[in-house]
Amino acid sequence: MSWLKTLFLNPPSFKGFNGGAGSRYQARREIRSFWYPTWLAQPAALVPESRLVDAPARGLGVDAVVATAGEYELAILHTSTPSFRSDVRVAEAMRRANPALRIGFVGAHVAVSPEASLAASEAIDFVAREEFDYTIREIAEGRPLSAVNGISYRAEASGGGSGRVVHNPPRATIEDMDTLPFVTDVYRRDLVVEDYFIGYLLHPYLSLYTGRGCRSRCTFCLWPQTIGGHRYRTRSPENVAAEIARAKDYFPQVKEFFFDDDTFTDHLPRAEAIARLLGKMGVTWSCNAKAIVPRDTLEVLKDNGLRLLLVGYETGSQQILNNIRKGTRIDLARRFTEDCRRLGIKIHGTFIVGLPGETRETIESTIRFAREIDPHTLQVSLAAPYPGTELYRQAQKEGWLPDPTTDGLVGADGVQASMLSYPDLSSAEIFAALDRFYRRFYFRPRKMAEMVFEMLGSGPLMRRRLREGAEFLRFLSRREARA
Repeated sequence: MSWLKTLFLNPPSFKGFNGGAGSRYQARREIRSFWYPTWLAQPAALVPESRLVDAPARGLGVDAVVATAGEYELAILHTSTPSFRSDVRVAEAMRRANPALRIGFVGAHVAVSPEASLAASEAIDFVAREEFDYTIREIAEGRPLSAVNGISYRAEASGGGSGRVVHNPPRATIEDMDTLPFVTDVYRRDLVVEDYFIGYLLHPYLSLYTGRGCRSRCTFCLWPQTIGGHRYRTRSPENVAAEIARAKDYFPQVKEFFFDDDTFTDHLPRAEAIARLLGKMGVTWSCNAKAIVPRDTLEVLKDNGLRLLLVGYETGSQQILNNIRKGTRIDLARRFTEDCRRLGIKIHGTFIVGLPGETRETIESTIRFAREIDPHTLQVSLAAPYPGTELYRQAQKEGWLPDPTTDGLVGADGVQASMLSYPDLSSAEIFAALDRFYRRFYFRPRKMAEMVFEMLGSGPLMRRRLREGAEFLRFLSRREARA
C-alpha cells in the first residue's frame, strides 16, 4: 500500500499557548505548561512514516512550519475554538507554499461546527467529526473523501472550484481500545519529552490515555460532550502496563507518568488492577480523579506508586455543583481530601470561577473552602462556554454572553478571558476574582512556608519553583493591567 506523506501538526499560535491536542482549557496558562499532543499522536501511530510536529512546545513559528509544507501530501491540523482563526492562517500559508497539499482539521471546534469551519477558508479541504483516529488513517491510505465516514468536506463543483459541503455518515465509536497502537512510539520518534512541563507534575513527565469518555455529565466539560462521549471505554490493565514498560525503556529520564483520562477512577477495580501492575514496575504515577474515591481504593493506589491526584473540586457551593451536574458533594470532598492527606497523596485541586449560580458570596465561600481543604497546589480557571457544551447552549439561551462571538474565550495574549456575565455578577468581577483567589490561597504564611520547605530539599526543584514563581507573578501583574 502506498501511503500519503502525512504531517500531524499542533500549529503555532499565541506565545506559550497550551491549547493543542491534549489540553482541557485551551489557553496560555499561569506558568509555562504544555500537555502532550496525544490526540494527534494516536492517529500518527496508525499512519506509517508520518510525522508529528508540536510547534508550541518546540517554540516553532509559522515560517518554520510553512517551510516544511512541500515535504507532505497530507497535513492534519489540530485546532481549538480560541486558536481557530490563527490555525486557519497557518493552513492558508501552507497551501500557498504547497498548492497540492491536502489539509484537514481535527478537534472539538470543527467536530461541532463542521460547515462553518469549512466556510472559514478554502484551504481546509475536510474536517473530522467524532473520534478521528481511523478516519485519518483511511484518508492517508489514499481513499477518496467520499468513501470516508466521520468527515465533512467540500465537494468539487462541476467545472472546477469549490462546491457544496458534504457530510459523510458518522464514524463508529472505537470499542476495543487495545487495538490502538502505543502513542509512546510516536513520542520517541517525534517529540522531546523535556519540552513538556506541568507545574504540579515532576519533570520530565509523560502523559497518555488509558481510556476515553467520562461517565460524569458536567455541563462545562468539553471532551466528553464533543469527541470522547459519556461511556468510559478502556484499555485493559495489561495493555496499559505494557505501554508503561515500553515508555520506561524509551525514556529512562521520565520521573512521573500521568494518566490523562477524564476520570481515571471511574472504574475502581480496573484502577486498582492497573496500580498493582505499576507497583511491580516501581514507577511513580498520577491521574485525574473525582473527590469521591473511597479510602480503601486510595490505599491500593498509594501503595503502588500513586503520587498525586488532579481533582476537579470546581466550587465550594453545593448549589453550583448541582447546577453543573458535577455529581459530587462538599462533605464527601472534605472527607476524601482528608483521606488523601493522611495517606500522603498530594492533590492538585482545580477550581472554576463564574459557573452558573455564581455570586459574590459563592466566590468568597469557594476561596474559604479551598483554603480549608488546602490542596498541595491549585489551579483557578474562568468558566469557559465552549461551543458544543451544555454550558454554551445554556449561556446562549439565558443571554449570559455579552459578546456573542466565541473569540472572547482568550485575550490577545492567549490568556483566558471572562466570557460570561450574569445579572448580578459582571464578567469584569469574575475576571478580577481569579487574581484574588490565587493571592488569598498562595500568599498565606503557612502555604509559603510549605513551598519554601519543599524547595530546600532539592536544588533542581528550587530552581524550577523560582522560575515558575517569577512567571506566576508576571501572570498576575498582566492580569492586573487588563482588569
